[in-house]
Amino acid sequence: MSRYAFTLFASAFLLFGVQPLVGRFALPWFGGTPAVWTACMLFFQAALLAGYAYAHVVATRLTPRSQVKLHLGLLGLTVVVLAARALWGGSPVAPGPEWRPSGAEGLTGRLLAMLTVTIGLPFFVLSTSAPLLQSWFARVRPGVAPYRLYALSNAGSLLALLSYPFLVEPAVPRGVQGWAWAVGFGIFAVGCAACARELWTAGVATPGESTASEPAPSPQEEGTRPGLGRTLAWLGLSACASVLLLATTNQLSQDVTAGPFLWVLPLALYLLTFILTFERDGLYSRAVFSLLLIGAVAGVTWVLVSGPHTPMSLQLLAYGGALLAGGMVCHGELYRLRPAPRHLSAFYLWVSVGGVLGGVFVSLVAPRVFSTFAEYPLALGACCLVSLLTMLPGFAAEERVERLRRAVRIFLLIFVAVRLTDAVKELQRESLLSARNFFGVVQVLEQGRDKPAEHRFTLKHGAIAHGVQYTESMRRRQPMSYFTPESGLGLAVAEHRRLRKAVGLPPGLRFGVLGLGVGSTAALAEAEDSVRFYEINPQVISLARGQGGYFSYLADTAARVEIVEGDARISLEREQAQGFDVLAVDTFSSDAIPMHLITEEAVALYRGHLATHGVLALHISNAHLDLVPVALAHAKAFAMHATVVVHDPTEDAARSVWVILSPDGEFSWGPTFTHAVARVRRLEWVGTHAVRWTDEHGSVLPLLWRGDWQGEVREFVRAAAQP
Repeated sequence: MSRYAFTLFASAFLLFGVQPLVGRFALPWFGGTPAVWTACMLFFQAALLAGYAYAHVVATRLTPRSQVKLHLGLLGLTVVVLAARALWGGSPVAPGPEWRPSGAEGLTGRLLAMLTVTIGLPFFVLSTSAPLLQSWFARVRPGVAPYRLYALSNAGSLLALLSYPFLVEPAVPRGVQGWAWAVGFGIFAVGCAACARELWTAGVATPGESTASEPAPSPQEEGTRPGLGRTLAWLGLSACASVLLLATTNQLSQDVTAGPFLWVLPLALYLLTFILTFERDGLYSRAVFSLLLIGAVAGVTWVLVSGPHTPMSLQLLAYGGALLAGGMVCHGELYRLRPAPRHLSAFYLWVSVGGVLGGVFVSLVAPRVFSTFAEYPLALGACCLVSLLTMLPGFAAEERVERLRRAVRIFLLIFVAVRLTDAVKELQRESLLSARNFFGVVQVLEQGRDKPAEHRFTLKHGAIAHGVQYTESMRRRQPMSYFTPESGLGLAVAEHRRLRKAVGLPPGLRFGVLGLGVGSTAALAEAEDSVRFYEINPQVISLARGQGGYFSYLADTAARVEIVEGDARISLEREQAQGFDVLAVDTFSSDAIPMHLITEEAVALYRGHLATHGVLALHISNAHLDLVPVALAHAKAFAMHATVVVHDPTEDAARSVWVILSPDGEFSWGPTFTHAVARVRRLEWVGTHAVRWTDEHGSVLPLLWRGDWQGEVREFVRAAAQP
């Protein structure tokens, strides 16, 4: 059994270890949004389905020796393909630059095609291992249940997922990870060949046959062929759990950053439910996990009502608890409906089909049907419904549960489902417009309709306001939210104007702004200025240009305005040096900053587009990440001076933290900044206070968890905001 255990463990470790790696390769080219991982998961689930279908056909239609010949040939081909990619492409798994998109259309299809070409074949081969090798094991070890091998493979998957954000990502560059994974695949291929050799020499027969060395299966081993009803139940339960997994990941990723840390935690919980339910009978209790689901859904309701500034630890607890409870309910019932070992490959095939249906629903159907992330409450409601059905009288005769207790649990489940629906309606009640695409959910809210002086429209991306504009004629041209004259960006613009006037230069500044929002930055510009916006979301561009008549900053400004559609970094890489006097980086997706737009390589690109005395303004406001250490690392790397400006909110502004990086050490000591000394501080790079983010190497963990150095930086910024 040891060779099967090792090979299955290795295949699962490689199968799930490569997922966050290829997701990291894809993020910088496809906007850095949560939808990148959702599309990746759809590909992984589809490849897994293809692998399970292959395993089912091979295990049921071919003789053992034919299975060995076919599968070893496929393994050999995959090893050759990986070696060829490594020799000619420079990496066995990294995509080539030809896959970089040129626009914002068809991103999901392009991403799926890229994954198919770069990692499709080895991922497919690995996905065949769990059902095929367990089928081989059942042949050479008749009478020994193979389900514990399935739990072992899930344990390998779980270890791969948990080790990636905590050990691999912080310590190993992406390129090295790709090479290490290819070496691991070679080791797996050797283990698979050893298992095939045992099947080859065992002399067992094809399904349905018997030989002298293998008696015909007993009726208990044969089992009853699953009917349509049971097959549909497999599909529904696995699809429900899949939707809950992907929707939970979307909810978490929109407020921190799309990346491996918040990808793998939900996936690890999802796999944990497989491990617990398939390990043995008794680990899944309907009563216990129904009550846990009630408490978790109540916690999620509280988080949704409290908003995105709820502490990340509480969000993880609520969303993670709901995923764990919902996954246990779905997978526990799935295990109870498992077939006899002889129908094992068909069972895994239909479970995989259900997973793909869930991925198709979240990635392809939901963005076209829903204008919000409605699939999340729907998935929770479906899990509650599954739990409800299991408690109905007669559903499970083996459970002698008192009718009163069952009625109480049913009542509580219905109450929580209704409360969650009410919470979602409450969050959406003021929305005038809601639109969803690959880059997330955009909403327009209206406030103060009955008070003309307070009447305003707000653009929300996800759960965070990305711009505000008043409608009253005296206030509509005033920059609001994070872009007021008192903000870090406003001070940098004002100081540049003062310096130009002091040395006798003609008026007129050239702005570069990464992230459009409602176009608030244009209100800081004057007639002689030019403002060049970079924005990837077509819906945001339409609203800023006046769609619906909500926002008019771009129409009202006297400055010359340009908008470049597409990923800001890719666009800047294709352009000649722009000579920006001020380049502002304000590229939030909800409350998350795409990491690829704030790495060392990105800052080097931005510097190349600055004028001689140009400054780089980084908007780093975030409810959960302390990005000051990243700004400090950039200041050190490029010999720039860092100044932090903390602007506390007023009635017209939102709290903002800007870091101004300037090559001129005296820039931040000009009158504009010194007059605001109560909230302006110069930062200096001191040893471990800096956290480097590069394209090859970066992790959010040091910025999330409270180390001593981080506490010092937070106290420093907090003190800067005090009068």
